[in-house]
Amino acid sequence: MVSAPVAVLKFGGTSLASAQSREMAALRVREAAAGGLLPVVVCSAMGRSPEPYATDSLLSLLAEDNRRSANTDLLIASGELISAALFAELLCARDLPARALTGAQAGILTDNTYGDAKIVRVEPSAVRTLLDRGVIPVVAGFQGMSPRGEITTLGRGGSDLSAIALGNALNAQRIDIYTDVSGAMSAEPARVGGARTIERAQLLEMSELAEHGAKIMHQKAADFARATRTPYAIKSLQTDRGTLVSEEVDHLRPVTGVTSTSGMTFVRIIRGDIADPQARMQLELQMFKRMAEESISLDQVNINQAGVFFVVKHQHGERIRAMLADLNMAVRMREECSKISIVGAGMRGTPGVIYQIVEALSSENIEVIHCTDSNITISVLVPDAGAARAEEAIHRHFRLHEGEPA
Repeated sequence: MVSAPVAVLKFGGTSLASAQSREMAALRVREAAAGGLLPVVVCSAMGRSPEPYATDSLLSLLAEDNRRSANTDLLIASGELISAALFAELLCARDLPARALTGAQAGILTDNTYGDAKIVRVEPSAVRTLLDRGVIPVVAGFQGMSPRGEITTLGRGGSDLSAIALGNALNAQRIDIYTDVSGAMSAEPARVGGARTIERAQLLEMSELAEHGAKIMHQKAADFARATRTPYAIKSLQTDRGTLVSEEVDHLRPVTGVTSTSGMTFVRIIRGDIADPQARMQLELQMFKRMAEESISLDQVNINQAGVFFVVKHQHGERIRAMLADLNMAVRMREECSKISIVGAGMRGTPGVIYQIVEALSSENIEVIHCTDSNITISVLVPDAGAARAEEAIHRHFRLHEGEPA
C-alpha cells in the first residue's frame, strides 16, 4: 500500500538526449526521493530528429502516404520504450532501483484510434506495486493500450499527457514537466524581446495558451489537467524552477501571455439577397456541413447580418471557394494573416482590455482585420507582415516583461 506522497517527473526528449542531461535527470529523481516523495518517471523519446530514436526519425522510415495503423504506432512508440529502458538502467546503476514499463503496463488504457488515441482511463496497479517494493517505475510516455490489446500513441507531445494522467490517477503531490527552457513564457522569446517566465498560471490559462499556439505544453495534456483539476509545474531541468500551474491563481494584471499563429486566411461569406431567415439559416447550415465533411477546422467564427466570418489555415482557402461555388453566396478571402492571441484570467471583470489592445496595435500602425473573444482569450487577426510587431506591442503595453506586480 503506497503511503508516502508520489511525485511524477516527466523528462522530455532534450532532457534525455545526452549522457550529461540524463545525469541531471537522475539527480532530479534522487532529490525527489530524498525529499520523502516516491518518484514515478515518464520518459519521452531521446532527442529530436535527425537523432535516430526521435519520433520524427522513426516516422521518416515510413512512406509519406502511410496511414496510421497498429504497425505504425508500434514503430513510433519504440523511441519511448528505448528511452525508458535506458533511463531505468541508469537509475539502477546509481543505486536507485528502477523498472521500465510500457504505457500499457503502467495502466494507460485508450480507445482504438491510432496516432492520436484518447485516454479512456488509467489503472496504475502495476505502478503502485513497484512503489510498494521501493522500485521507481520508469514509464514510456506517449503511448497506451487499446481495448484490442494493441499499442496506441497519444499524438504529438503525448508524453506530457501520460504524465498528467498518471499523476491524476496516483493523486500525486507533484507533477513536474521538465524541459530545456525555464518554464512557460509570456511570449515566444525568439519573436518577443523581454519575454519572461510566467511564475504562476491557472490551468485554464495554460490550456488556452496551448490551444492558441504556445509550444511549451502539449494541448491535450493541458486540457486533461484543466478538466481533472490536476496541478503541475513546467520546469527547467537545469534549475528545477519554472511555472506552477494550478486551479486558483490570482493575477494583478489582466494579461498573462501572448502567442501567435501565422499562415492564416480570413474568409468572409456574403449571402445573396435572402429575406427569409429560415432559408438563410439552411444555406449557412449547408455551407458549414460541407466544410465539416472535408475536415476543415474553422477559427474565430462570427455570424451576423453582414455575413459569416471565420479564419482557416492558408491551404484550405481555395478548397473552400471551390466547394461553395454553387451556393448563393460570395466568398471573399484575405491571405497571409496571423492570429495574435492574448490570454489572461485577469480579463474577467476588467473593463477596457479590448481598448488597450487596439491602442497598442494602433501605436504601431498595425491593421486589425478581425477580432473575437472567448472565455479568457482575445484573438486579433493582423497581416503576417505586422505580426511580430503586434506581439511586441501588446507584450510591452501590458508590461509583461516586468512579471507580476508584488
